[in-house]
Amino acid sequence: MRTVHVGLVGCGTVGSGVIRILQQHREDIARHQGVDLEISLVSSRTLSKITALGVPKDRIVADWHDIVSNPDIDIVVELIGGTGVAADVILEALKAGKNVVTANKAVMASRGEEVFAAAEEHNCEIGFEGAVGGGIPIIGPLKHSLTGNEIDTVLGIVNGTTNYMLSRMNESKLTYAEALAEAQAKGFAEADPTADVDGLDAAAKIAILASIAFNSRVTIDQVPTQGIRSIAPMDFQYASRLGYQIKLLAIAHKGADGIDVRVHPAMLSKDHPLADVNGVNNAIFVHGDSVGNVMFYGEGAGSGPAASAVMGDIIEVGRHVLYDIPPIVGCTCTDQVPIKDPGEISSRYYMRFYVADEPGVLTQIAQSFGDCDVSIASVMQAPSSSDCAELIFMTHHALEANIKKALDKLFDLDVFYEFGSLIRIEEEE
Repeated sequence: MRTVHVGLVGCGTVGSGVIRILQQHREDIARHQGVDLEISLVSSRTLSKITALGVPKDRIVADWHDIVSNPDIDIVVELIGGTGVAADVILEALKAGKNVVTANKAVMASRGEEVFAAAEEHNCEIGFEGAVGGGIPIIGPLKHSLTGNEIDTVLGIVNGTTNYMLSRMNESKLTYAEALAEAQAKGFAEADPTADVDGLDAAAKIAILASIAFNSRVTIDQVPTQGIRSIAPMDFQYASRLGYQIKLLAIAHKGADGIDVRVHPAMLSKDHPLADVNGVNNAIFVHGDSVGNVMFYGEGAGSGPAASAVMGDIIEVGRHVLYDIPPIVGCTCTDQVPIKDPGEISSRYYMRFYVADEPGVLTQIAQSFGDCDVSIASVMQAPSSSDCAELIFMTHHALEANIKKALDKLFDLDVFYEFGSLIRIEEEE
């Protein structure tokens, strides 16, 4: 068999993992999968990191253009991340007639239509399994194994950093700041954790999954997003008392009136399949009309898991190169299903806030809720030793727009002191 030549752009955590996998398993892959893969060129800003991995110096280039323009390269693997240079690498490689493998969720969630159009125009493949679930195979199953289904739900814990933090806040009663510091010390969180803790990473991933599952384009800017900064240890105590667990969920539902897609903290029943997914693990729950409920579970981040997904794409695309097989599955967004207005989405809500501990306060709050068509299901008051009372409200189903109106009314009350947290209740369909 002839060797399939790979050009690697970016040699960070995931890129290093890809090199290690191929160093360890190249002969096994060739014997079992029928394709001999060689990383022929590598481009990275850190020369010492590449040479430390055993890559010969004559295979290292300073400029990624040297990889994209090289006529011997069959597959360009983009692993630098971001939406600037990374998008240029992907698009220029496709325009040069190169097949591309990437783990770039940001590019695929914001410029996926442009990427797929370039791939189709130049008869190239684009593999991006590593963009969503780390080591969890989910894009392949959605594009192949589950295509006989009409999928109406994709629900997932898709960010390992926030899942680790919430798990530690629940297990050890850590504050948000303490959980973040621990996650950073262990290498689970970046120095700037914004993309993770504010839900942006999860938003990109659910945009990709919703697009594939529902065959209709969803971009990251269409995903309403709320992060975990306001979650406190006492929220876990109240959730447990009520029979729930708190998770940051990426949610996509398709109904007769459109696609409901969002990212936010949610309370899940303790017997929900996702409730016991803890630590840095991820899990993605899918419902199809024929298959029923299926769940994909595993490590969602790190060098090994992410590199595993990337390597799977490289092997598959490498087979197609070797046997001259044209792209089989490109863009599947053949429909144009509307995205639902977030304000029209109905849910039950948990709210925690602080008010003056005096007669008549509950009446004022109930009036504010009632004026906005929000029905209260239950209320708890935590013990207080001052003139401030901590109240915990559970609502019946209410529209998001009405909840926002009710909160605006509450904020204007003289007896309202401080807002604690708002968490939606995610119920099984």
